[in-house]
Amino acid sequence: MAEIELSAGTVEYQDTGGDGPVVVLLHGLMMDASLWDGPMADLSADHRCVAPTLPLGAHRRAMHPDADLSLPGVARLVAEFLDRLDLREVTLVGNDTGGALVQLLVGDDIDRVGRAVLVSCDAFDNFPPGLTGRTLVLAGKLSPRMFGLFMQQMRLKTIRRLPVAFGWLTRRGDAATLRWSRPVMEQTDIRRDTVRALRAAAADTKILSRAAERLPAFKRPALVVWASEDRVMPPEHGRRLAELLPQGRLVEVEDSYTLIPLDQPDRLAQLIREFTHTSEVAGRLPEPPEGPSRSTP
Repeated sequence: MAEIELSAGTVEYQDTGGDGPVVVLLHGLMMDASLWDGPMADLSADHRCVAPTLPLGAHRRAMHPDADLSLPGVARLVAEFLDRLDLREVTLVGNDTGGALVQLLVGDDIDRVGRAVLVSCDAFDNFPPGLTGRTLVLAGKLSPRMFGLFMQQMRLKTIRRLPVAFGWLTRRGDAATLRWSRPVMEQTDIRRDTVRALRAAAADTKILSRAAERLPAFKRPALVVWASEDRVMPPEHGRRLAELLPQGRLVEVEDSYTLIPLDQPDRLAQLIREFTHTSEVAGRLPEPPEGPSRSTP
């Protein structure tokens, strides 16, 4: 893991390097960059994959006490991350709350983003998302110490697999969910950060409804990938997002819950590769001549 010092604090990230198209991958609440290990193992053959661990509850480096950990604050942190690494023509990919961050960033028309991929994510009025998100945000009303005690339950697989925990988020990724739960169970400063982020989320539940109004302004290529069996992110939201994005296209993935990078990593990598390739080729097509067309006599 590499590290970079940003305005909010030290952020760890994975960077595969390489000269291929740059893909930046964003995770959700109570997750870290390892969400993307499966797709990155495939995509790194011909892409440069960069995955930061954002301060959303599974990070290991605490943020500064005055850091803005609201959703817009974390989106600004991502924009700063892109600037500091000088990443250009980025394909920005987000799953779960990472997809909410992508919506905020493309709505702000960040110059460094050339393409967007939304993977089963928070959208519209589904924030915090489903039973899982509402339970987590409710727990965020506890003090950091009590929140840490509450999260100790995640040591038990039977608890992690409940619908109020990770049970409706992934079919196959239980080992990852246990790993993601450890920082908040073990580190006082991480509990403080997480409670602040959850309380900020609870304070503005309409943020993604407003963000959706700006999506039609994103004129660049966009792909929406949704789990057809998703029980947390409504499949109709995937269809609505694809319709709002002027160059949006929807693909549904079977045999997966929300966390497609865990449940169907190879299929997701294939879809991202096809998307970056086809949109890159389309971007190189010559512009049609101006003025009226002429027919050959």
